[in-house]
Amino acid sequence: MVFSCSSLLLLPLLSLVLFSSPILSAPAAPPPPSVPSGRVVYRAFDTSLTHLTVHQSTGEVYVGAVNRVLKLSANLTELRSHMTGPVEDNASCYPPPSVRSCAHRLEMSDNVNKLLLVDYIGNRLVACGSIWQGVCQFLRLEDLFKLGEPHHRKEHYLSGAREADGMAGKKKLEKTKSHLFIGAAIDGKSEYFPTLSSRKLVVDEESVDMFSLVYQDEFVSSQIKIPSDTLSLYPAFDIYYVYGFSSRTYVYFLTLQLDTQLTQMDAGGENFFTSKIVRMCSDDTEFYSYVEFPLGCTKDGIEYRLVQAAYKQKPGRRLAQALGLSESDDILFVVFSQGQKNRSNPPRETVLCLFTLHDINLAMRERIRSCYRGEGRLSLPWLLNKELPCIHTVSCTTREKSLPSFASSFVSVSLCKLHHLARGCPEAATHAVMFLSLQRTLG
Repeated sequence: MVFSCSSLLLLPLLSLVLFSSPILSAPAAPPPPSVPSGRVVYRAFDTSLTHLTVHQSTGEVYVGAVNRVLKLSANLTELRSHMTGPVEDNASCYPPPSVRSCAHRLEMSDNVNKLLLVDYIGNRLVACGSIWQGVCQFLRLEDLFKLGEPHHRKEHYLSGAREADGMAGKKKLEKTKSHLFIGAAIDGKSEYFPTLSSRKLVVDEESVDMFSLVYQDEFVSSQIKIPSDTLSLYPAFDIYYVYGFSSRTYVYFLTLQLDTQLTQMDAGGENFFTSKIVRMCSDDTEFYSYVEFPLGCTKDGIEYRLVQAAYKQKPGRRLAQALGLSESDDILFVVFSQGQKNRSNPPRETVLCLFTLHDINLAMRERIRSCYRGEGRLSLPWLLNKELPCIHTVSCTTREKSLPSFASSFVSVSLCKLHHLARGCPEAATHAVMFLSLQRTLG
């Protein structure tokens, strides 16, 4: 079940104008700038760095790059290096040439790291790249020894896009097993790749269940695909996943996607993009709880709408007091570039913005309530291919005694099982998404 009504608030908030190179971009050449006393720096001059993750116990740093994965100590001393490319490949080969001979010419291709996660249960690193339709390697944490590289089944191919910033994942731990929520750009190949999916992460790297969908039956499954009709109307449409995180019983993604309301259908026209935050219940195996809404910032009357990076964190004592929050609450720092154009080469002018998860979730709850009162639109043009009005769900209201209690259940941490409610209310079972936006204003 998915909801939507378009509503965008671009409010000034805690913002810093930054003029910097892209995050994790390796310097092209020396000399390096001076380093302030007490800080340590790691530089790589022969590759581009794309992702990093820090081991929560040891503090060791794992870095994804072009054609390699690195392991650094807590003080950024290089300990291990594992080569992942280049390898022979062609982006048009599906399945990859390692599985079946391909009619297209093979060339030595760089393997750009697109996803890097620590699997603590398996004592391994999950490193997904750009070659062979987005297959992943499993590397032992101690020495980056390759434990496996499953690539023989369609479930092993996660994304055919070659860009480093189009894919994000979040691992969910369930006692002795875990699974991955994976968002990925599809590069126009909707018949091969879902834009968002939930995959099994099993102990055996070569198991047939590795990366299979968590749930699948004849009608629904743990995935969302971009309809082919959308790609026919907007050939450039894609969803780029910048950051994934979890908070309480929810999983979130920060995304960048083509704005179909501003972009002309003509492929030769100018493209506009918008940033959105996606939220799902982490135990929703059928993706009925999918919600998304636009996100952005303004500074001095200028809009910043191109998300570049994000990080979820707990506030310190002083920041929590300033925001009126508990130190156990979650806040989200997001870097945006100016405007809505030039996604692949965004302006250098950026702002750092602060959001609270409390305010975001509260706005979602209130908007869902108003939508069930028939206010606004069910606006998900890339999935529905048209605008539909919100419908006043009288039968649902009657069945659930009162609208507020029913609507509240969509976002209640204790009742985060939206699909059960959707099955009980036919009017609620249509596919629609809620678009909202909220920012924290600091005085």
